[in-house]
This record gives sequence, structure tokens and C-alpha cells, in this order.
Amino acid sequence: MLGKTYDTQVCSIARSLELVGERWSLLIIRDALFAGVTRFGHFQHNLGIATNVLTARLDAFVASGIMERALPADFVLTAKGRALAVALVALTEWGDAWASPIDPPILYRHAACDGGAVNAAVTCEVCGVVPAAEVAVRIGPGMPADYLTGRRGGTRGPR
Repeated sequence: MLGKTYDTQVCSIARSLELVGERWSLLIIRDALFAGVTRFGHFQHNLGIATNVLTARLDAFVASGIMERALPADFVLTAKGRALAVALVALTEWGDAWASPIDPPILYRHAACDGGAVNAAVTCEVCGVVPAAEVAVRIGPGMPADYLTGRRGGTRGPR
């Protein structure tokens, strides 16, 4: 989707960016998730996005399993697409704190309890919510051994 892949990166963030990192991508997903938009024309109208760009993004979402076509002009999120809600809430919170000159324009609320505030949090399975500064990185089971030794070419692994 990016026209560029991150082949030298063994990183789930890089893989995610290949699917949703293009300009407009997260805004399309935002409108589908939180505004219930499904129709091509409504995405185009709401976002003011060029039709060729919108077509490319929606086609890529369908190809990657983030969306599926319901009708010729309708696109609905799959479970894979709906799972991006946590990332969008986290980006919204970051934007509210660090990129917005005004109070939050959108508030996320829990529909099932009629309005409890919803937020993204980093949690530990033992301790609960933890500050981001306390998050450490360790090599996971999906890290190829040759990546750490530098035999793959490109960037060496985490230091």
C-alpha cells in the first residue's frame, strides 16, 4: 500500500505501517469505526479525498482483509479492521495532549454503560496500568536469529 515496504525491519510497527500508514488511511478507518460510514461517496464527501486515492485505499484495505465489500459501493470493516480502534483511541489521546491547541474535539465513551470515558492504556498482566516510561523491550519469539547477528543486511537489530 505504501509503494514501499520495510523489508529490512523485523518490526510489527513497520508491518502495520505497510497496511495503514498512507495518508488518509487512518481517517478512512476512523470514519468507518466511529461514524459508521460504509459508502464510497460518504467517505469521499466527509474527507474531501480524491476519488482515485480513496479507491486505492479501499481496494488495499479489502486486499489486506481490513475491509470487505458489502455492495459495489459499500465497504465494511472486518474484525481485523475493527481491532484498530485501540490504536485510533491512543492516537487521539496523544493528539489531544501533544498536537491540539484546543480542548479535545472528540470524547470516546463506552456505549454499553451509557457514557463511561474510554481511553487507551499500557497495561501489565500483573500490575495493571503502567507508565510508558516503564515499558521495556525484549526480543520475542518471532525475531529471526540472523537479524540480531547482522547477517541479513540492512539495519542491525535492537541494541
